[in-house]
Amino acid sequence: MLRVDLDIVRRWIAPGSRVLDLGCGDGELLRVLMDSRGVEGYGIEIDPEKITHCVARGVNVIEADVDQGLTDFPDKSFDTVLMANSMQVLRRPDHAIAEMLRVGQECIVTFPNFGNIRTRLFLAAWGRMPVTRQLPYQWYDTPNIHFCTVQDFEALCRERSIRVLHREFVAEQFPDRLLKGVWSNLFSATAIYHLAK
Repeated sequence: MLRVDLDIVRRWIAPGSRVLDLGCGDGELLRVLMDSRGVEGYGIEIDPEKITHCVARGVNVIEADVDQGLTDFPDKSFDTVLMANSMQVLRRPDHAIAEMLRVGQECIVTFPNFGNIRTRLFLAAWGRMPVTRQLPYQWYDTPNIHFCTVQDFEALCRERSIRVLHREFVAEQFPDRLLKGVWSNLFSATAIYHLAK
């Protein structure tokens, strides 16, 4: 079964479209999109073990570093470019988003919301970086180098004149599920944005 955030992404993808998935991991999302939406999908991944899983799933994957840009792809060569839970591990996520919008007609990004109330309370109460199911790393071994909140991402979109076509927020616990629509920066665990230039 697909995670809630990835199921939302799946619903936003037009059937039969060309999709590029940056940081595609083991290819699970692309395989689901190929099977359920009939997309022509390609992935970019840097981890050789995950690339092996992609190949085993029948997913077209290129070994590359998203931080190096997408210079091998011409402008508007994809309908949608995805980046699910990878933005926070990039050196320059703003450059990656600009490249996504150059290469694709639209892009979809998902990221953990570090402004979530549970993150804030854990830090305030214990004085330590939180370790959660969504962010299961200690501060010293985390791949996350850019901690982003919903408000930070909204500000970036305004500054760069990026249009937000859709936005959804995911929360796992009560009362967060009820309040995420009112105070998304405080109560959402994951943010999902559908963007265009």
